[in-house]
Amino acid sequence: MSRNINGGDKEARRPLLSGDKLDSTELDSDEAEVIFDRRSSGIADEAGGSATKRLTYEEAVEEAGFGLFHWLLLVVCGWANASDAVEILCVSFLLPTARCDLLLSSSDMGLLTASIFLGMMVGGYMWGYLADQRGRRKVLVVSLTVNGLFGGLASIAPWFWLFLLLRFISGIGVGGSIPVIFSYFSEFMPRLRRGSMISALATFWMAGNILAAGLAWLVIPRTWAHFSLGTLDFQSWRLFVVLCSVPSISSAVLFKLLMPESPKFLMEAGREEEAIHVFRLMFELNMKGTEKAFPEFALHTNSKQRGEIKEIGLWDTKRKHLMSVLKEGLLPIKQMFSGSVKTRSIILLIIFYCISFGYYGLWMWFPELFARVETSGGSPCANVTLPSPLNNQSCYPVKTAVYMEGFIIAASNLPGNIFTILIMNSTGGKALLSCSLIVSSLSVFLIYMVQTKAQSLGLSCIFSGVSVIAWNALDVVGTELYPTHLRSSALGFFTGVGRVAAIMGNMVFGKLVDSNCTVPILLVSALLLTGGLVALLLPQTRQTELT
Repeated sequence: MSRNINGGDKEARRPLLSGDKLDSTELDSDEAEVIFDRRSSGIADEAGGSATKRLTYEEAVEEAGFGLFHWLLLVVCGWANASDAVEILCVSFLLPTARCDLLLSSSDMGLLTASIFLGMMVGGYMWGYLADQRGRRKVLVVSLTVNGLFGGLASIAPWFWLFLLLRFISGIGVGGSIPVIFSYFSEFMPRLRRGSMISALATFWMAGNILAAGLAWLVIPRTWAHFSLGTLDFQSWRLFVVLCSVPSISSAVLFKLLMPESPKFLMEAGREEEAIHVFRLMFELNMKGTEKAFPEFALHTNSKQRGEIKEIGLWDTKRKHLMSVLKEGLLPIKQMFSGSVKTRSIILLIIFYCISFGYYGLWMWFPELFARVETSGGSPCANVTLPSPLNNQSCYPVKTAVYMEGFIIAASNLPGNIFTILIMNSTGGKALLSCSLIVSSLSVFLIYMVQTKAQSLGLSCIFSGVSVIAWNALDVVGTELYPTHLRSSALGFFTGVGRVAAIMGNMVFGKLVDSNCTVPILLVSALLLTGGLVALLLPQTRQTELT
């Protein structure tokens, strides 16, 4: 698609959502006003031109309107969010079958589920910092590519250690895309719609969850997907791994070809003309089919931030300034835990740890727990049986019911997502976060108490539907609590903290699932309750302006 602009200028032949950069010489101007000439590309800089009004970021977003652009943005960012969910959760569906081919003990399975979170911990802050300094779009393209490429390569790994390494590298890519997607998306949204739209973006995690569960159900039990690839016995679960890498690669392509840079980031970097170009693009798509003309305005940009970013770029080229660059990279953490944002940072650190340990610690083991009780019924913990020695394990034929149950639990996210979208703007993220964590804690405790398989499945569905409300609320609250120059770094840091918790949760389950499953289940319940109570201390951010 191309933009419909009269005349033969080059601008008309740019891709519809292209983030093409302007000439560098155009970016070095001081804070001169930008005037739009409707006869050509619409940008002119004349000393004698009429004065134009300067808008803040929030005012410029309102001028750009709301419509087609934002829905296209939701689809592209949502698909990227879904791809991260697929890449993370696919490991949990591998365990019932891959444990035989890779000769895995329960501890090995815990290490495997933890590997991607270890990668996310390493990548989370690094990518978040780069996104705050170099731009959201570039980081998303690279991190999504790393995610998909190494996730796909894991399918042909013949040894456990190599499979583990490739999943770890894939996790580094996931660690970059998750926090940056929400920062990027939120910075295009009008203030009054931001909460509901971020909630809508978060629902794509459910779509990825359902996609992973559906693919596992369709592919892993099938015998036709089994063939030999040289000396490698290519089982159906390996094909499943390949298919799970496709969403990440396709998302990277979409961001590279279609999406512009965040206008909020461009304004903070002092790149006024590029920011106006993005606002013009938003306006033209949102007002498509109307006769409205793009209004003339200039922007309040942060020239100091622009100078700091240029200086960092120069220092990166000099090895003797390596320590200075490292200190600069750690500066956002220092800023997060000082001044007016110190208290909220401590609270968020506790919440991220509690919810990540609880959710990922339990969720990644659902397929394995249900596989172990498939023949005996009962509670996933009450009737769990010790696995037979590795050489005598029987993973085939694959029990289709295990993946059907995983699909049902994944689909139970839907009511929670719909509920979040409908009431987020009126209730606010704080109340939803606290209440959903407390109810999630209760559902996990009852999973330990029940005695039948049907009751376990029902409570697992309740946990799935309620916990997703907590994640959606946390996504909204996290983006609104920090200014632009800290937003991606903060989310990346807390995502890293969450990955430490997820690693610990999976390792604890791996060590205790065979001997005393009660301990991790009750620990998950206690941590979710703690997170819900601590969330009450957060400030209210309903419909707040981004700073």
